[in-house]
Order: sequence, then C-alpha cells, then structure tokens
Amino acid sequence: MKECLDVIVIGGGQAGLASGYYLQKKGLSFLILEGSNHATGSWPHYYDSLKLFSPAQLSSLPGMKMPGKKRRYPIRVEVIRYLQDYAKKFDLPIRTNQRVTRVERNGNYFVIQTETGHVYQTKALINATGSFHNPYTPEIKGRESFLGEILHSSTYRNPDPYTGKRVVVVGRGNSAIQIAVELADHCKTSLAVLQPVQFVKQKVWGLDLHYWIRAIGIDTFPFWRFGKQAPVSSAVADLGDYKTKLKAGMPDQRDMFTSFSPEGIIWPDGTHEVVDTVIFATGYRPELSFLEPIGALNAEGRPLQLGGVSLQVPGLYFVGLEGQRSFASATLRGVGPDAKYVVKKLYTYLKRSD
Repeated sequence: MKECLDVIVIGGGQAGLASGYYLQKKGLSFLILEGSNHATGSWPHYYDSLKLFSPAQLSSLPGMKMPGKKRRYPIRVEVIRYLQDYAKKFDLPIRTNQRVTRVERNGNYFVIQTETGHVYQTKALINATGSFHNPYTPEIKGRESFLGEILHSSTYRNPDPYTGKRVVVVGRGNSAIQIAVELADHCKTSLAVLQPVQFVKQKVWGLDLHYWIRAIGIDTFPFWRFGKQAPVSSAVADLGDYKTKLKAGMPDQRDMFTSFSPEGIIWPDGTHEVVDTVIFATGYRPELSFLEPIGALNAEGRPLQLGGVSLQVPGLYFVGLEGQRSFASATLRGVGPDAKYVVKKLYTYLKRSD
C-alpha cells in the first residue's frame, strides 16, 4: 500500500504556499502538488506591467514580509521572486509537474491521480488551485466569423504587438483598465463595457485605501458565517491616473458592442467598425472537474463549501476561492488568514479521525 500522508495540497501558488506554512507549523505530513514546473501560481502568466493593487505591507504571506518599502505597489516579477523565496525559506515539500486529473475516495482516504500517472493517498485534502487556468469569455454573436485576433487577458503580455492597430478591450475591472490604458499609448484603443467603469480613490487622507478597509473590518468581514459569499467589487483602484486618462479618451469608453462581423464589430447604434484585435478581460471561472467523482461540486461545477470547509465531503477543504471568507480571500493579503482557519479545522478533523 502506498504511503498515506496526513494532507495533500493541490496547487502550489500563493494559496497552496500559505496552506503549507500552517500545515508545517502543525507538524503534519504533507505534499504540495503543483501542475506546472514552478510553484509561483498564476503570476508568471500575467501581463508584464501588472502591479498589485494593495501596498507591500499588506501583501505578504504568513511568516515572511514582502521586501522593500512598505507603501509601494510591487510589480509582477517581484511577486514571482517573493513566492520563490517563500517556498525556499520554509523548505516546503513541493512536487512540480503533477497536475491532478482525478480525486476518488477509498474508505476514509482520498486517492489522487495526476497526468504523469502518479497516485497519492491522503487523509485530508486542500484544494488551492484558483481559477486562472479556466479564463472566461462570453459568447457573442458572429464571433466565429471574425477574421481578426481574439484573446483573453490571460495571454496578453505587453502592447508591442499591437502598435498602430485598432484594439477593443472588453471589461471594466482592474485588469481591463490597466491593459486598455497601456495600449492607448501605442494604438487606437476602446474599452467596451456593459456598465460605466467605477473608480475608487487609491489613497484617502494620505493612506492607501486598503489600510482603511482593514482598520474598520470591511476587508475581513465574515460573510461566510451567514452562509454567504463575500460580494465581489467591480470598482477600479486608480493607481495611475486611470480616471483622468479615461476621461481624455485614452482609451475611450463605449457601450459593449452587440456582435462581431468578419472585419470587426458592430456597436449598439448599428455602426460597423473594422477592428484588428479584441481582448476579453472578463475574468475566470473555477475548473474543478477532478473533484466531481467525490461529489464535492454543485451542478455549475462550483465547490459546495462554507468558509473553505466542504459541506459534502469530510476531510476536504479549500483555500484561495474568491469571496471564500472575505473580500480578500483570493489575494496575497487574504489567503494567509483563510489558510490558518482551514488548517485549524483540518487538524481537528484529523485528531477526531485517529
């Protein structure tokens, strides 16, 4: 029989690393299974100019502060380096290139299979995969006939390939604004939205907004205790004069187009415009089909959980879900508290099972 670990964590990004930190403190035997060849989550796949929307002081995992000045906004490459250093500092047991394809139950144990044919057995399981690997793009009439380029923001890197082209970015969140503003300096760019972009001031009385929402408890308000997911805000943090640039038409903001044509798109007033590229910054959806065999998901494929604890499967837990326990749950600043809570619950479960 294969060795049975106390815990296996699926996913080696920020949520998985934070989980590993607390599992290690509890003295449990565990492995972190990462599907790619690096334990840095989705960060290597994001666009080059990405900045955190919260300051370094509030953007750390448990046990290790984000280096540098406290009030600066770390960029993508700094976060990647930080996650790499974090895994090394705590010598977390990570196995890369172990993408999980199926989870089954064998009595009181979980049996986990990976693409490489490896099989693992564990008493408890934490899913910390996030949703980056399942980008969402809405279905829009005529899309299949469009001869230009369509991509999701997950594959956008920088504006160089789009210089001089006509580009439309779909979305109204932080990523959509960052990408559209960046592109507008290199090509004619429009932001297509269902509702106008809403901005929030990044600094209030000289302090970043995140200090205030943490101080008054909004950031960590426990919606989950009332059986609800924390609402997701669509407001954009104005890190770089984005509101001013949008007002100046760099990029311009328009109502969402109604359909594609072979050469471009059709705006709501019926105007046809030739377009080279459409970039959908429309978010992600969970892809957890490997948990279907154990009955952990609802009809829409979303986990049946409350506060990160499975409602259907004893011994199954989640870290890093959007709105899991608070507004911050899917962020660097939020996965630590969620991991601490989940590992505490998990530890109690294991003690009761012994």
